[in-house]
Order: sequence, then structure tokens, then C-alpha cells
Amino acid sequence: MMQFGPDLWLFDGPAVTGAGGFRFPTRMAVVRLPGDGGLWVWSPVALTAEIQASVDALGAVRHLIAPNSLHYTFLKEWAQAYPDAIVEAAPGLSPKTVGTAIHAPLGNTHDPAWAGAVDQVTVPGNRITTEVVFFHAASSTVFVTDLVQQIPNDWFNGWRALVARLDLMTAAVPSVPRKFRMATTDRAAARKAVRRILDWPADQLVMAHGTPLREGGQQTLQNAFRWLTD
Repeated sequence: MMQFGPDLWLFDGPAVTGAGGFRFPTRMAVVRLPGDGGLWVWSPVALTAEIQASVDALGAVRHLIAPNSLHYTFLKEWAQAYPDAIVEAAPGLSPKTVGTAIHAPLGNTHDPAWAGAVDQVTVPGNRITTEVVFFHAASSTVFVTDLVQQIPNDWFNGWRALVARLDLMTAAVPSVPRKFRMATTDRAAARKAVRRILDWPADQLVMAHGTPLREGGQQTLQNAFRWLTD
């Protein structure tokens, strides 16, 4: 557990294996909401006894967030461990897919429980996934799962290392992987959403697949999305 700002903590989980045998690092963020101090859990990682004890020490889990249709692997076990939590999932996910009930869909409409504390923008128009990007106002932090990545360049081996380099998953700076660029079928809709994200006064940037940045978040996002906004 690493505190990353006021009422914000990060947890790194084990790697998960995706398509083509690619293994990806995982990261979760926990925000303590104002009011009753309930916890908002973004992109849950594997629920170990150690992580559960650390989270429980922070407060009561109120919201479990699956921010896109690729980040739900551990949602079921968290929902079982915290049956009173509200499960909120991005477009493209169904109860059958995630293995548990979805209490509310994620979109551009804020849940009243975190309005004013966490902002959100849905980035549409992509064949791979529709991602909901979030902004934690108290810490000036943006959360992205797959749309922006910077996996260490020694993470993959063999042909996967070559593919990751060509795809920009392991680029020298945080980047939108080429596969997501190519899968963007509605650039106008995506551009509109990204411009809303770039309006956030972001200092920090948390990526599910990349080292968290404590400064320069807004500029980093501007550079990453230049292929779309220019």
C-alpha cells in the first residue's frame, strides 16, 4: 500500500495473463470519500488477506469500480468479500461476464455518492473497449486503465517484447498503444471526451499499467493523446 495523496492509496497486484499470453502488471486505487468516509475502489486487484486487512483499516468499502470491459478479473471476489458494496461497471460488461451483480452502469453521469470528489468521462468509439477515466479532485489525480500505458521495457521477453515495443506499450513515455489508436472508429466522439479529460487540472497520473506520476499529469496526457487531438 502506498499513499499517493490526500485520501488516496495505491495497491499493486500480481500480473495477469491476457490475449496472446501477454502478462500485464495490475494496480488498484482506493479513494476515501468525504461524508461517511466510505471507500471507492478502482480496478480491483487480487484480494489477498494482506490487501484486505489494509483496505479495511482505511474504512468501509462502498463502491467497486470496473473502469472498462477488460478490468473486471477480480471484481467477483471483491463483491463476495464486500456484499454491501455497490458494483459499478463500464459499458460492455454484464453480470454474466463479471460473475456478479452490477448495481449501476458507469457513464458520464456521476453517482451522487462521489459527486464533487471524483469526476468521470467515458471515452467512446473504440472497438476494443469503452473506458471510463476518472479524476480525484483532492489529489489532482487522473486514473486510466488501458488507454495510456508505460510498461517497463524489460517486462516482456522474446517476440512479445518486440510486439509490445511496436505497440508502444513499453514506449519511453506514457502512450496510447497503437492497437487502441487503430481500434478508434469514432474519432470525433473520442476526441470530444479526451478534451474534457485534458481540461482537468491534473498533477498526478495513475496508470494501471505504468509507474504512477506525481507531477506533470496533464502534460503527459496531452502528449499521449496528441495523435487524436491535433
